[in-house]
Amino acid sequence: MDAFLGFFSFIQGLGVSVMMPIVLTILGCILGAGFGKSLRAGLTVGVGFIGLGLVINSLLGTTLSPAVQEMVNRFGLSLTVVDVGWPAAAAIAMGSTVGLIIIPLGLVVNIVMLLTNTTQTVDVDIWDYWHFAFTGALVSIVTNSYVFGIIAAILNMIVIMVLGDYTAPLVEESLQMPGVSLPHGFTTAYAPIAMLFNWIFDKIPGVCDIDINTDTLQKKFGVFGEPILVGTVIGLVIGVLAYWDGGNVAASITKVLSLGVSLGAVLVLIPKMAALLMEGLLPISDAASTFVNKHFKNRGKIYIGLDSAVGVGHPVTLAISFILVPLCIFLAVILPGNKVLPFADLAVIPWMFVLITPVVRNNGFRGIFIGLIVLTVGLYIATDLSPLITTAASNVQFDMGGAAAISSICDGANPLTWLIVRIGGIANGLGLAIIGIATLALAIWNKRRIHKEALELHTSDTAE
Repeated sequence: MDAFLGFFSFIQGLGVSVMMPIVLTILGCILGAGFGKSLRAGLTVGVGFIGLGLVINSLLGTTLSPAVQEMVNRFGLSLTVVDVGWPAAAAIAMGSTVGLIIIPLGLVVNIVMLLTNTTQTVDVDIWDYWHFAFTGALVSIVTNSYVFGIIAAILNMIVIMVLGDYTAPLVEESLQMPGVSLPHGFTTAYAPIAMLFNWIFDKIPGVCDIDINTDTLQKKFGVFGEPILVGTVIGLVIGVLAYWDGGNVAASITKVLSLGVSLGAVLVLIPKMAALLMEGLLPISDAASTFVNKHFKNRGKIYIGLDSAVGVGHPVTLAISFILVPLCIFLAVILPGNKVLPFADLAVIPWMFVLITPVVRNNGFRGIFIGLIVLTVGLYIATDLSPLITTAASNVQFDMGGAAAISSICDGANPLTWLIVRIGGIANGLGLAIIGIATLALAIWNKRRIHKEALELHTSDTAE
């Protein structure tokens, strides 16, 4: 068992840019794409992830986050719970008892769901299984049971896999990613909320007609509506709020302009890196479709499950995020009862909107409104889960840097994690049983949906 767990720990430690080429090469060979084509596809995806990492870390991490921190310092903001960021949350999750087995456990869950036709997704994004381990670790603390924690992680994954299947057509349409789904523990949790509010918007006269997206901006404002200029303008506004100092005008201008150009660059470079990812994934996706059509007529379409980072580059998603990052700080200060000061995870706010954007059909107005809601609720969730997250960190001897209490936006503000933790902790397993029944019903519903889709595809192919 130690050797088994050690192997998966080694794979996990390779990082996504190394792990994905290995996984996709093996998967491509299994699906019949051939070794050479599979290897090239895997390496292309690895290069795409490196490119995404460079853009996100070098531009967002070193420009946007410091600007927001400067705003925090300038306006004297102080809250008691430290946002330690997703890397710390992932380390805490993977260091827990649930985290030690989450990768092999997640692979087994995915295989069982594929065999039972309760999912259409081959989830190769095994690094992000840490989101499920995070939920499991918190449930273990609430219930004082590692078994309940493992069950909670499994239930979390099943729900996310079903949501990934259901939203895959929207991902294909909005993000131009054929054959891809996003079963991401953080991003995908916000899809049902977006669906609910999108439905409400559709029922409100007048409001249902408001549509702000990059296409309408470009038609109305021409070149000034293009993503590069939208990003630059938002960067300039944030820069003025963060850096403008009447006593040193030259230095202020330099910082403001640098931030403006950097955020404009983000809106240009991230979509190009996402396009590189798609170039690598297409051969694997095509091989998966051919394999399924040949061997499994009742399976419907098969998707490759990826990290939602591939969708961060959508211009509407980034524009919404740039607007809401400073507003998140404002909300943290004015919301009564909130104790979390967002900081380390400000750069992951775009991940919240990767699926919200497709659900609202790229409508920036709806995206911003929903974003304000999920950030408001998320801050309260992060505050509520803070004691559990702090305990989880202590259990794995995580260095909290002297902080008395910690939390995060990812996954500390995750609404699905909160529901599973709080309901799952009721009456020594009774709440977890209720979640289990609901999850089973959701899986059965997905199975029927997949079967119906498969029949429609088969009928269409026969007619042709």
